[in-house]
Amino acid sequence: MEAFSLALEMGVRYLELDVHTSRDGHVVVIHDRTLERTTNGRGAVGEHLLTELKKLDAGYHFVPMGGREPVFRGKGIRIPLLEEVLQEFPQAMLNIEVKQKKPPMENHLWEVLYRNGALDRVLLASEDGETLRRLRARFGPGVATGISREEGFRFMRWYLAGRKRPYKPEGQALQVPERIKGFDYISKGFVEAAHGLGLEVHVWTVNEAFRMKRFLELGVDGIITDFPERFPLWSSISSAQKLVSN
Repeated sequence: MEAFSLALEMGVRYLELDVHTSRDGHVVVIHDRTLERTTNGRGAVGEHLLTELKKLDAGYHFVPMGGREPVFRGKGIRIPLLEEVLQEFPQAMLNIEVKQKKPPMENHLWEVLYRNGALDRVLLASEDGETLRRLRARFGPGVATGISREEGFRFMRWYLAGRKRPYKPEGQALQVPERIKGFDYISKGFVEAAHGLGLEVHVWTVNEAFRMKRFLELGVDGIITDFPERFPLWSSISSAQKLVSN
């Protein structure tokens, strides 16, 4: 919540976050499937009740760049509910990645977003094809989705084969890594091919200012970064281009 608040103060309009469910079906915002890396808890998120998750220190391990001590430990930072994020930041657009494959969580996610009137300010993403198919079936065409890993490979095969065969993507945003095995594969032609299909192009995770500038010059629609303060061209960025804080 602290990071989201700071990013919005910087002028970020879009927040990227990851969700899992507790054992009793509450949608919580946490990146990992397990608790050890970011909290003082142990085990999988889904093995714990919400009341148990809420007792954990979510600032337990975080050390700022250049620091040596976990300065947020013991400061009362908790794992937030998705509902808390929606209510605390009603102005923010959200890129929600569903990391959890099993048990299915699309019904829990739909209930939270519907109850908070947030269906029109989210894009749902998952690298897993089956998870994304379930999300699309539950939410319908009115809610934007990203592209799964397998769909991304399908786009790449179509693009590299010269775009000769008809191809219709199922999502609205092609969310891709900035490099694949160290190779810079995103080009102006790549972006134009995606745009020709009606797809936005969002690149992750871009943490260097000169790389952000390069992708913006190629015409990408979104930059996903851990460091929004490094974003270049704040004064000249077009309304069509977006910054997403991870």
